[in-house]
Amino acid sequence: MENLVNQQVLGSYYKGKKVFITGHTGFKGSWLMAWLHELGAIVKGYALEPEYDESLFQLLQPLNLAESIIADIRDKEKMKYEVLSFQPDYIFHLAAQPLVRRSYRIPAETFEVNAVGTANLLEIVTLLEKKCTVVVITTDKVYENKEQDILYNESDVLGGYDPYSASKACTEIVVSSFRNSFFNINKITAHQKAIASVRAGNVIGGGDYSDDRIIPDIVKALKEQKTIEVRNPNSVRPWQHVLEPLGGYLLLGGLMHNKPAKYSGAYNFGPVPTDHLTVKELVLSAIGTWGSGEWKDTSSNDQPHEATLLKLDISKAMNTLNWQPKLNAANAIAWTINWYKQKSAVPEFTFKQINDYMNL
Repeated sequence: MENLVNQQVLGSYYKGKKVFITGHTGFKGSWLMAWLHELGAIVKGYALEPEYDESLFQLLQPLNLAESIIADIRDKEKMKYEVLSFQPDYIFHLAAQPLVRRSYRIPAETFEVNAVGTANLLEIVTLLEKKCTVVVITTDKVYENKEQDILYNESDVLGGYDPYSASKACTEIVVSSFRNSFFNINKITAHQKAIASVRAGNVIGGGDYSDDRIIPDIVKALKEQKTIEVRNPNSVRPWQHVLEPLGGYLLLGGLMHNKPAKYSGAYNFGPVPTDHLTVKELVLSAIGTWGSGEWKDTSSNDQPHEATLLKLDISKAMNTLNWQPKLNAANAIAWTINWYKQKSAVPEFTFKQINDYMNL
């Protein structure tokens, strides 16, 4: 199966097109901004200030890859002005409160940002008087997790134990409601809007400095020559390099722009079922690529609940979009750690990885 995530195919969709990204200052948003710039798109970003001084966005900022609006998605009037004045062909909605453990500290705000923020954006899209394709990024954690060794597919029941997961399940319901109520595929010629939600999780890659995330914790410990503290070493996750789901989002967006009725809907993006690793296996692989390091189990009974077993069924994306992962978990970890090992020329290395990925 030919992988369509390449320069020729994606460039045909995005070169010269206007793309609005919410959350462009975040980890995934920065990679998406860089990739779209590489494809020749005209990019406008809308997001809060980056939380971390050494973020990928800050490292890329001197290159002026996008018009950057620093604002909150809860400010509907501001976002309305920025979207309608830009008249985008595509919207990728990544802005969110993305952390499980933080959601326990700010549960109401997590629901407000993730669910209401998405409703704000989609209400604004109803005001666009032109063709527009919208991809809403949620998470693999939107499913009601039975903690069983099963693969969750797009028709499985939505749910969420922790506030973050529940808020993203709510986001999926918001998307479904707007798709039915305002962007119904049976009336596509009238409204010209297509919308999809995409579910991926446990994304790793260079430039992630978020709190309570495994790769930033590993890299910080390795750089400081400290022992890596691991909360849940036996938890199984669908680890994937950040370029894997982003390539899926870009491919889906382009296909849906051309054939909205065919491709609107929900999609999982993740590794193949035989390529899920435990946290312990991830840590050991990262140490191997770095060349040194130690780790210890710091699990405790009083830590906030986090799912221990989570696997996705990606057959819909593979069969419908002709998408498939290009990097196995070991390669994803190596690409990630090698990014953090760069002492200089980080923007250049970032673009090198984007182009290397498209050429795989």
